Amino acid sequence: MNITVYLGANTGNDPRLSEAVKELGTWIGQNGHTLIYGGSKCGLMGELAESVLNAKGKVIGVEPQFFIDAGFDYSEITQLIVTKDMTERKTKMIELGDAFIAYPGGTGTLEEIAEVMSKVSLKHLNAPCILYNLNGYYDDLKNLLNKMITYDLSSKDKQEDIYFVENLSEIVKVVEGYYESTSK
Repeated sequence: MNITVYLGANTGNDPRLSEAVKELGTWIGQNGHTLIYGGSKCGLMGELAESVLNAKGKVIGVEPQFFIDAGFDYSEITQLIVTKDMTERKTKMIELGDAFIAYPGGTGTLEEIAEVMSKVSLKHLNAPCILYNLNGYYDDLKNLLNKMITYDLSSKDKQEDIYFVENLSEIVKVVEGYYESTSK
């Protein structure tokens, strides 16, 4: 399975971010999944890719040329797909993914997962959209999505494949449960 993970090129100031991202990468690699990510060697992105590779997994990076020109690409990954810009990058990462995870990140991470949430809500993408709510990072977004339902601007049905999880075991449960239920 191709698991697309959106996350930052910074490490952040909480050491639990690095610990959890390495745990996620190890699980991806050890279970024969392929990581689809932004292609950078920097920050949490680099730590995730390295942990997948160390667990003998495959890593496909999707990176715009301007980031490669700036020296952010990770030469050790299995495959690098070069795009002309961020829009093409987002499209390719969605095209390649079977499951989507937003790890704590910045505005770029938020933009990328918002597009996935929209496609899932419109039923234009049949895949789980998982927000890794480590240490309550996505609590405010969860509250906003609930407010959309309260205001009748969205519905539980539209948000049924958007999941907020607290740890790796919940990610595994969502991913495996989603594909078990859709294969019946």
